[in-house]
Amino acid sequence: MHAWSEEGGWAEAGSMRQQEVREALIRAVEETPPQLKGRDLLKADWIDTPIGAMLAVGDRHALHLVEFFDRKALPGELARLRKAARSAIAFGRSAAIDKIEAELADYFAGRSPVFATPLALHGSDFTRQVWQELRQIPAGICLSYAALAGRLERPSAFRAVARANGANPFAIVVPCHRLVGSDGALTGYGGGIWRKRWLIEHERRWNRSPGVAPHD
Repeated sequence: MHAWSEEGGWAEAGSMRQQEVREALIRAVEETPPQLKGRDLLKADWIDTPIGAMLAVGDRHALHLVEFFDRKALPGELARLRKAARSAIAFGRSAAIDKIEAELADYFAGRSPVFATPLALHGSDFTRQVWQELRQIPAGICLSYAALAGRLERPSAFRAVARANGANPFAIVVPCHRLVGSDGALTGYGGGIWRKRWLIEHERRWNRSPGVAPHD
């Protein structure tokens, strides 16, 4: 069984440690600044997947976040989301959460890699451009950070692309796991390198000749 270790990623441990992490995350979700009390426009709920539970946050119109529950940056992401959306977060269901749960089920079952749930993108213009471009990478294909920077006509901005990629709050849906090093190496992934490898292997079914696009 996999569970979170303080060094990052997952380590062999029991379900008790996973429960501790989940309880800590519940407290992070429910931590509401005084000025936002009564503004529970955003709902949050768990989505179970074959590679670990995910936390989804959405409203009536769009998904605002979907992340693996053990991502170390998730509490900070929730705090930034509350500020950007000017809303508290309360546990419950929304249409966007129901829709992404169904689409993730299709993805993991190998039926479809397509995600049509509307997304609320909170970020700078450049960050949103990176996220939108990530969504254009077909399942089964990996690009280097430099290649994506080239697609944005910012060939020298590969480090900025990497930062925007790391700030992505939509795991799998905005497929930041499809970015790799220029040599094809699996670089950092907030959900853990083992998950990145799993997702890339899982997506090979949707492309007969998956590969890494060169940076030039």
